[in-house]
Amino acid sequence: MMSGRTGAFRKMMQMPAKTDELAMSKQTNQNTTASMTRRQLLIASVATGGMLLPGTANTWADETDSLSTDHFWYRLAPDGPYIDSQRDNKAFGFGLDKVYLSHDNGQTWPHHADFPNAKNITFSCILKNGNILFATRTRLYLSTDNLGSFKQVIVKNTDGSDYLPHRQLDPEKPGWYFHPLDGVHTWEVNGSEMLVWGNYCNVLGGAVPVNIYYSTDQGQTVKIAYSFGQNPEFQQPGGTPRDLLGNPNNPVVCRHIHCVAFNSAENAFYACTGDHDRTAADGSNKQECHWLRGTYDAADDSWDWTVLVSVNSNSRFKSGGINFVDGKLYWASDANGKNGEMPHDRGIFRCEPADLTDQTKHELLFNPLFESANMIIEDGVILSAHYAPASPYATGIIFSPDMGETWAQYDLKEFGQRSGIRFQKKNSDGWFRVDLRKGWIERGEVLFIKPKSS
Repeated sequence: MMSGRTGAFRKMMQMPAKTDELAMSKQTNQNTTASMTRRQLLIASVATGGMLLPGTANTWADETDSLSTDHFWYRLAPDGPYIDSQRDNKAFGFGLDKVYLSHDNGQTWPHHADFPNAKNITFSCILKNGNILFATRTRLYLSTDNLGSFKQVIVKNTDGSDYLPHRQLDPEKPGWYFHPLDGVHTWEVNGSEMLVWGNYCNVLGGAVPVNIYYSTDQGQTVKIAYSFGQNPEFQQPGGTPRDLLGNPNNPVVCRHIHCVAFNSAENAFYACTGDHDRTAADGSNKQECHWLRGTYDAADDSWDWTVLVSVNSNSRFKSGGINFVDGKLYWASDANGKNGEMPHDRGIFRCEPADLTDQTKHELLFNPLFESANMIIEDGVILSAHYAPASPYATGIIFSPDMGETWAQYDLKEFGQRSGIRFQKKNSDGWFRVDLRKGWIERGEVLFIKPKSS
């Protein structure tokens, strides 16, 4: 499915860097007078010094040139930058020590800028006004002019002080501060756009605190909405008490955040976390699977959070893919513990938000039998995926074209063992964007899916 040159491009983008780059206050916009083709973004070899090479034009295929199932067309992203996020007709990508912006869903990339740490980008979001917020492992950057320039954004604590990365005992493992597992992070809240997301961390890259972040001003300011406590299982080896990561005043701990979503009917946010049950040094049991409900007070710029559920990992509440449609709450179970009744409490569920804690009022829409912690719902289509290491499917896709009335599962074996994460809303051409991760979290490829019913 991949040409050798495309594979080389992607492989180079996945190489880890030793440390994050210093903050860059400005970059010169390197717009081209003629739009670059994707082939021109391919790298030949280290010997070329990273120069962009011309090549044969490679047009962005439409659905007639794509592979298909009974329910959808699908294809990998074309040659060129790794497409990290999309919105309407825009796409943000990176690679070859640069960041890129497209206005035609990745057909051309007229805006690009030097960014030496591009290979370590872990998050990006295109805001409603066109601003682009993107992050490396420990730093956030904002561009307000189509990558003509960008600046570092320092996260703020709830008291207004700077929230800075921790003291790194191993510079090779600074942690993933901003990397999400889900792919929808913006919502209209009381007439204006809010950006809210949590970090899926403590898997690759080293120990890191677990936080929910937010912005109410199109990424100009990013603040802490919620900070989880100090989990003894995920600390830096060889650290001292002053090196402990997390909020020392919060007894609620987790490994990472699976999803954050907004319910407009309640004007409230919901978040769910993972991952397992841990035995603390004092012998007590520390559960990491929680559901939280949070409300934001714009007048005071403050949050009020309530922990709704804390459970073991063999539970439907070990989950992700939170969606709200017509006031109903939908989610997908990632249950995988061995600390309860078998079979595992898995499936795609629906209920009234007020009934979340009452399992007798949950409706099981479909049981894929295997773990799933990602899901998106748009225009009546439910799209989810299998967790590859725990499934007999190589690349398992779960699909309903009619809000859960009917279901199908497909194994896209040609991609190898891949897990679909970070589902993003359809672009202006009708394609969902999905990360294909090697195993579970290491970056692989980008997949696009277009429902045939749309």
